[in-house]
Amino acid sequence: MGRGQRAPAGAREVFLEALGPGVPISVAARVAGVSRRTGVGWARAAGVSRPSGRPVADPARTREVARLIGSGAAPGRAAVAVGLSASSGRYVAARMAAGPGVSPLGLVLSGQAGRVEVDVDAPPGYRLGWVERDRIALARARGEGVRQIAAGIGRSPSTVSRELSRNRAPDGEYRSLPAEQKAQARAQRPKRPKLAREGPLRDRVADGLRDKLSPEQIAARLRLEHPEDPEMRVCHETIYQAIYVQARGGLKREVEQALRRGRAYRRPRREDGQRRGRIPGMVPIGERPPDVEDRAVPGHWEGDLLMGSAASNSAIATLVERGSRVTLPVRLPDGHTADKVCDALIPVIAALPDALRRSLTWDQGKEMSQHLRLAEQADIDVYFADPHSPWQRGTNENTNGLLRQYFPKGTDLSVHTEADLADIAAQLNRRPRKTLGWLTPAEAYALMLGIPVTIGGRPAQLPDTLKPLAQRCVDP
Repeated sequence: MGRGQRAPAGAREVFLEALGPGVPISVAARVAGVSRRTGVGWARAAGVSRPSGRPVADPARTREVARLIGSGAAPGRAAVAVGLSASSGRYVAARMAAGPGVSPLGLVLSGQAGRVEVDVDAPPGYRLGWVERDRIALARARGEGVRQIAAGIGRSPSTVSRELSRNRAPDGEYRSLPAEQKAQARAQRPKRPKLAREGPLRDRVADGLRDKLSPEQIAARLRLEHPEDPEMRVCHETIYQAIYVQARGGLKREVEQALRRGRAYRRPRREDGQRRGRIPGMVPIGERPPDVEDRAVPGHWEGDLLMGSAASNSAIATLVERGSRVTLPVRLPDGHTADKVCDALIPVIAALPDALRRSLTWDQGKEMSQHLRLAEQADIDVYFADPHSPWQRGTNENTNGLLRQYFPKGTDLSVHTEADLADIAAQLNRRPRKTLGWLTPAEAYALMLGIPVTIGGRPAQLPDTLKPLAQRCVDP
């Protein structure tokens, strides 16, 4: 919005709604389609005081910083070298990433779709500029390949490949000016987020988050269920943006704590725990049959304890089948000592069909001290992973991470009943999994047993890695 122009109707409400905790005033102003100056005035009137960005104090020095950054210098060091602060260099780098150049002076070219402002003297930034696109078009006309073009302009081959696929003309040819027009049209801001619009896509995403699916699972499942409808597709990063970035919003008020970990950033890894004593008579994982490793035979399980709060001293035993990823949480109402864990696991494992009861791999926790009794009474071979080697039971470790969405750390797990665990197991086993080709564990399990499954009106198929399982299950 230019100076002297009236703000669009409803822009003030959009601005104040976008101005959430941690959102700069300049970002909220772009969302509302107004200038930063207007946003600052509205924020002050609403009693909000927040840094809103800063203007460029010295254009000459700023252009020199941009030139150094474009030549490969670190933003902070480039700014210090010309007498500016390191944060100024990072600010200039951000401006370069947000547009074709940092200079307000540009060359105006005319094209079929309108006017395109191009700064031919601006140094290369994170994104391709018109000069580079012109060099790509000339090299393409000479018949050069992608890698040869990339080496000539100093870019990655993948950057050139994406540019040629995204911005080519309808006739298949690549021309610099139409490519620049298309790139600038896509970069126009503010854009209304895809999930901010009411419709079946937003409803489907919200339902998936309420069902505790991850954004990647939702996005992949939508492609599987709607193969012919591009309007029902969304990138998982768009879902993350709709949840975490209030300026892009769309789902913030509908879905609270929707993601599995309940936080936006990963925590650092904890320090290794103390070594535990050895368990008498345990069989190491090195003696496990080789067919367990490649998941070629069903019935091999991994197990562990999911611990509750220290005050409650509660825990839940978890079992997961390596092939189908079917999960069985086991309640431990009387504690998690070795005898109690063994007593709880025996009836669950013994109830499995013979074809799905071959081996169990556990870590070297004291709760499995009575593994010999478990192996005898449940008729299953028990193996133990090496100390401090969770990757040897990766399927179970991943599943325990999924279960933490239902059983947060530091809570009392003894309050959950058998019915609660059954409902959670059913929900987890109908969750689409990337490793299963976005089938659910229940669907993969059914296909392994030769039971047909239909998705989106078409028969589902197992991924190639699980087809040997189906063959062994259906053959006696």
